[in-house]
Amino acid sequence: MPSIRLQRVRELLKREIGEAIRREIPVAEAGLVTVNDVDLTGDLRSATVFTSILGTAEQQKRGLALLAQNRPRIQDLVAKSVILKYTPRLRFVMDDSVVRGNRVLQIIEELEKSGPVEAE
Repeated sequence: MPSIRLQRVRELLKREIGEAIRREIPVAEAGLVTVNDVDLTGDLRSATVFTSILGTAEQQKRGLALLAQNRPRIQDLVAKSVILKYTPRLRFVMDDSVVRGNRVLQIIEELEKSGPVEAE
């Protein structure tokens, strides 16, 4: 279980990275980019940013490419707003947990509509 300090830093980074993305990456090109979670290493030198992108498949691909391309700028903005001894090196990955969660809810809803299942 991560320490309280690590949890607080993760939440702070999540908020600031989301704000930097909102300012730097236009929604029309990349779709709506949201930061779902940030996973930090123990020494705070590396961070994996889990993002989801709402939009077409083309916007999702373009959004991930723009995140990778603008990583140094986003990292610089985060470094200016979050004062840490080391600024973590950001790595962006797609997080499809929201899509999977919606699919599970859809399946449950379909099962409830079909009625109870009889046991033999």
